[in-house]
This record gives sequence, C-alpha cells and structure tokens, in this order.
Amino acid sequence: MTIERVAIVGLGLIGGSVGLAVQQMLPGMATTGWDADADVRQRAAGRRLVGEVCDTVAQAVRGADLVILCVPVGAMGYAAEAIAPHLEPGTIVSDVGSSKRSVGDALAAALPNAIVIPAHPVAGTENSGPDAGFPELFRHRWCIVTPGKDTPPDAVDALTRFWEGLGATVEIMDAEHHDLVLAVTSHIPHLIAYTIVGTASDLEDVTRGEVIKYSAGGFRDFTRIAASNPTMWRDVFLSNRDAVLEVLGRFTEDLSRLQRAIRNGDGDTLFDLFDKTRTIRRSIIEEGQDDARPDFGRGDH
Repeated sequence: MTIERVAIVGLGLIGGSVGLAVQQMLPGMATTGWDADADVRQRAAGRRLVGEVCDTVAQAVRGADLVILCVPVGAMGYAAEAIAPHLEPGTIVSDVGSSKRSVGDALAAALPNAIVIPAHPVAGTENSGPDAGFPELFRHRWCIVTPGKDTPPDAVDALTRFWEGLGATVEIMDAEHHDLVLAVTSHIPHLIAYTIVGTASDLEDVTRGEVIKYSAGGFRDFTRIAASNPTMWRDVFLSNRDAVLEVLGRFTEDLSRLQRAIRNGDGDTLFDLFDKTRTIRRSIIEEGQDDARPDFGRGDH
C-alpha cells in the first residue's frame, strides 16, 4: 500500500506543520487541506500550508489515500462523520490527537469502510493556529501509532513510512497504554500548570502584582505550558478522563506525603524525592528529549 495523496482536515499548528513537512520532505506527495474556519483557510492558503486549500471538506478528501484529522479530540467524531460520505473504501484515516482509545472508538464508529489507524505525534508548541506551523516540528520526535488488532499490516506500514518520512520515530503501542503513558508525561503536567497559574492569578490582588513582576524560571515554565490551546486541552482531559483520574489520584497521594514531610520537618524524605527527580531529568537529557525546539535545538550537529 502506497500513499500518494494526503488530505489534512484542520489547518492549525499540527495540520499546518504536517502540510509543510510533506511538501519539504515528501515532495512527490500531493496535499490538500480544509478547515471549518474560512479565515483559517485563507491564512493557510497565504502560507501555502498545503498544495491546495479546498472550499469544502468533500473536495479535500476526495481521492485521498490518507486523511489526517487535525482537530480537537472532542471534534473527531463530527469530523469523521463529515468526511465519511466522500471517502473511497479502504482509505486510511488517522489523526493527531493526544488521547487514543476514545478517538479510535469514535473514528471506527463513523467510518466503517475506512482503515482507521489512530496516531499521536508527540510534538507541539504553546502556539496555535495556521501561522504557527513549521516543517521541522516532527523531526526526531516520537509518533505513537495505535492500530487495532485487525488493522491490515500493510496499512500500518504505509502510515509508519509516512511519519518516518516527516522525520519522526514511530512507536507502535496499544491505545489504552498510550493513554496511561500520556496522562503521566503530558496531561497531568498540563493540569498542574493550569492549576498553579490559576492560583497565582487569584493571588495577584494579595501580592499587588508581584507574582507576575518577580516570576522566576519555574513559574515562567508553567505559564508557557498553560498558554496551550484551551479547547484542545479541555477535550483531552474529557476524552482521557479514566487515565487522567487514575494518575491524578496517585499524584494526590504523593502530594499529601510531601505535605506531611514539610509539616513534620522531614528533610530526609524531601531530599530523597528531590534526588530521585534529578535522576529522572538526567535520563530525559540522555534520551535527547530535553529541548522543545525543532530537533531539540541541535540542528544537524
């Protein structure tokens, strides 16, 4: 199975980056795109995010070998229903969402004649919209692909080659396991960031604006994370609620233990935790996952 024509539904940061990356790294592949927002379509056309920005979703997906849904996870089912009448049987339909089990179920229900292969490129920035995309976004990043047990292997291979062609490293994973892993590595950290920035905002009157004025590196990092697209993250938490609640329960227990250690003056417990977390940071650096810039800021060196 080969992919010669790709349709991208949703032309924000991820969809736009996919379109630009295909044109740069897979130049023989045709690209079409569509977005529900007419202004986004106009801006996408101005930036030439895809070969052709279409006026309707039907025009965009007609004749495509691969359709990638780059919309918030809460809108995946609606997007799938919109494209269903216009797909040829056997078309590969994938996505870029941060939760996989609920998305896979929604796509499979709406697209019985398509080959549904959910995927998640683990890449992004705090920016969003058609002006935020860039072709190097996926370079040396992970893309997790979560096919079902009955998915044709040649279709999985084709989607794997596609993402590898954009510079990503592909990992095949069970959808439920993906959701648990991402709850730990992405979803709960975002929830913590949103919470602490919200708490700081509530305290602004008490501190007379000094939280913002004297922000240290840690708080700045939280605000960067908390600046992410609110619609996307609302949908992520709702669609991955089971895994998020499971990990959040464990985190709450650990936070209570830390609270007791501080109250009781238990310096040994605090030191052991901080030493352990420093080791985790070193491991992330060793894995080359330590920088959010394209290619982790390393270029071709």
